[in-house]
Amino acid sequence: MSALDLPFDTDAMLAGLRPWVECESPTWDAAAVSRMMDLAARDLAEAGAAVETVPGTKGFGTSIRATFPHPIQGQPGILVSGHMDTVHPVGTLDKLPFRVADGKAWGPGIMDMKGGNYVFLEAMRQIARSGMTTPLPVTFLFTPDEEVGTPATRGLIEDAARGQRAVLVPEPALPDGGAVIGRYAIARFDLVTQGRPSHAGWALKDGRSAIAAMARRILQIEAMTTEDCTFSVGVIHAGQWVNCVASECRAEVLSMAKTQEDLDRGVAAMRDLQGVEGGVEFIVTRGVTRPVWEPQPGTMALLDLAQDLAGRIGFDLTSDRAGGGSDGNFTGAMGVPTLDSIGVRGRGLHTLDEHIDTASLVERARLAAGLLTRIA
Repeated sequence: MSALDLPFDTDAMLAGLRPWVECESPTWDAAAVSRMMDLAARDLAEAGAAVETVPGTKGFGTSIRATFPHPIQGQPGILVSGHMDTVHPVGTLDKLPFRVADGKAWGPGIMDMKGGNYVFLEAMRQIARSGMTTPLPVTFLFTPDEEVGTPATRGLIEDAARGQRAVLVPEPALPDGGAVIGRYAIARFDLVTQGRPSHAGWALKDGRSAIAAMARRILQIEAMTTEDCTFSVGVIHAGQWVNCVASECRAEVLSMAKTQEDLDRGVAAMRDLQGVEGGVEFIVTRGVTRPVWEPQPGTMALLDLAQDLAGRIGFDLTSDRAGGGSDGNFTGAMGVPTLDSIGVRGRGLHTLDEHIDTASLVERARLAAGLLTRIA
């Protein structure tokens, strides 16, 4: 039997995926993410893997590393790298419950990226049940902090990827179903304006509003966006009393750059904004960064194999570089052959319409099984 002929079943996969989707796991809720990891660890163990729980750091949840038995365990093999955190706060299920209708399935995190992670686990489960052995050892690493730039587990991912023959990242497929073979750099910045407090009614003119100053800076920052380097302010925190002139405002910026040169210019432009203006100090601190990942020969060889498998399954697998970051940025930038966004098809990730095309569960499970049994 070929791996492409394994008995994958959509209804069975939906039944297995549902508990994952209903175990809400927003990044900043370490306990919730760790509960999700426990659930995935149970399923990985039932599929035959030896599972190790890696304690969380920096306030984030745990990670899990699962190794499947293999005659050459310990030698270079395949790393399946995925994250279990989502952007949806606990309680999102009330507005976005798990449901299936008209060839789609909805739920928080089902597309990004619990669906893809589950697909690869199911592929390994079916490979083991069939009596097949993958040519190379297979390790799964699920981490808790990708949605905020992977500040705690980048080193864990890089250590797991170092020396491997291939890294497979089941992030959701591109809109046309394609895979990602390179990604732009992603940089984050923390902004602070520090003004002077005063009573907003009795002594307004004595104050220097950190909020007003930040508002002006936001317009200035977002106006720096070009086709090659974008800037977007996504978080703002300030103020406690409406009758007080705010003395501090904090914000966060996400920047995307197509090349390292674009990134360096963007970082310099952000730093040049620092200083004091109108009695308000503006402070810029660079946060976590995802490096530029350029397509390399090893990645292109993985793509060739995946495209051959896709053709045999019955679909065309396109490829492209992508602006959105993932943990594939790290492994790809290391030079480890990395194939990203080979998870499920869907729409609406990070929204209350997040859903997958249910037919893509079997499609992508066959692709996963083909890759796991053909990469050598």
